[in-house]
Amino acid sequence: MSSSTEAIAVTGVEHRYDTVTALGPIDLRVAAGSFLVLVGASGCGKSTLLRLVAGFERPSTGTVHVAGAAPEPGRGAGLVFQAPRLLPWKTVGGNVELGLRYAGVPREERLRKVPELLARVGLDDVAGRRTWQISGGQQQRVAIARALAVPNPLLLLDEPFAALDALTRERLQEDLRRVTAETGRTCVFVTHSVDEAVYLGSRVVVLTSRPGRVALDLDVDLPRTGVEPDELRGSPEYAQYRATIGHAVREAAAP
Repeated sequence: MSSSTEAIAVTGVEHRYDTVTALGPIDLRVAAGSFLVLVGASGCGKSTLLRLVAGFERPSTGTVHVAGAAPEPGRGAGLVFQAPRLLPWKTVGGNVELGLRYAGVPREERLRKVPELLARVGLDDVAGRRTWQISGGQQQRVAIARALAVPNPLLLLDEPFAALDALTRERLQEDLRRVTAETGRTCVFVTHSVDEAVYLGSRVVVLTSRPGRVALDLDVDLPRTGVEPDELRGSPEYAQYRATIGHAVREAAAP
């Protein structure tokens, strides 16, 4: 992979908390425009790796580079967490507008972009509502729109759908698949769900139990457009990927 197409480079990384090694050693290269899913048992270091890529922590050993430079917290990546982390005193549109303001977008352009971003996640009809007046699934869509508001090529998502019901989760998976395909952003997505990993990822990395190391690194060659979700999930290829990754997760979680 050439440096011009390399969005993330993780080289010889280990990360420790006091005397406990949470992650590594691990090496990982992520191509620009790919959708990487990190999957594994609780405590395997998935979220730790995401925080290192986001720049919230520095590795104990090794290096992490995003677009060729060390990541800086709050810069260079849109972030979506398990909880939406919205400001309840602001409207839906106000929360998205805040992301644009922090990115230094002029006011007139912010007013134009907010409706576009909300329309992209199917929320153009609730811009004036307070966040506590909409459902949990809609709140998570606002969080995704706010992350997309920041004009950078990287989107980091830490189990954003884990607390949602199954139907809402599937709908948001479809939305995220569509939006990321339209924008061409590089995504790193953390999940416990093998099904979610197969459905979303163009590449899936399974981590071992602590300290997290790469147990499986698999490209997922499934169509990303032009196929209905039920048709995709019912295909033999989908079932084979799910079986392979599921087996690797169980093996990697073994003591």
